[in-house]
Amino acid sequence: MSTIRVVWGAASAPTAMASYDAALAEAGIENYNLVSVSSVIPADAEVEAVGTAPDLGPAGERLTVVEARATTAGPGRVSAALAWAQSADDGPGLFYETAGEMDREDVERGVREGLAAGQELRDWSFADPRVTVESRQADSGQHTTAVVLAVYGDSEPII
Repeated sequence: MSTIRVVWGAASAPTAMASYDAALAEAGIENYNLVSVSSVIPADAEVEAVGTAPDLGPAGERLTVVEARATTAGPGRVSAALAWAQSADDGPGLFYETAGEMDREDVERGVREGLAAGQELRDWSFADPRVTVESRQADSGQHTTAVVLAVYGDSEPII
C-alpha cells in the first residue's frame, strides 16, 4: 500500500518566495522539487496527516504533491486547507484544496464545499471526509505563506 502524507506549515519572511520556502521547511519538504498534480487519490493508498514530513529521500529530487498555498504581504491573514475523502472500499478518493487571504473558518468551509461538489461528480461511495487547515496572521512589513500539501510517496530522481 502506498502512503500519501499530509503536511503543513506557515512562516513569515522579508519576501514572498522566502516565506514560501520557510513554510515548506516547517512542513519538512523544503529540499525537494515539487510537481503538482490534480486531486485524485489512487486506489489502495493510505493517507496520513503527519504535519512534518519524514526524510523522503535525497535533496533535489522530485516530490508529487497536491498543494494548497496562500501568500500575503502583511498586515492580513492567510489560510490554506486540504480536504480528502477516500472510497469506503479501498478504491480511489479525492483531495480538494482551498487557500487565500481569509480566516480559518472560511477556508475550511470552502474546502468542504469543494470536496462535496467533487464527490457528487463521481459514482463512488466515500468514507467521511478529513480536513487539515493552516492559518497565520501576517504582520506589517512581512510576507506570510500558509501551505497544506499531500505528498505522494517518497522522492524520485529528477534527472
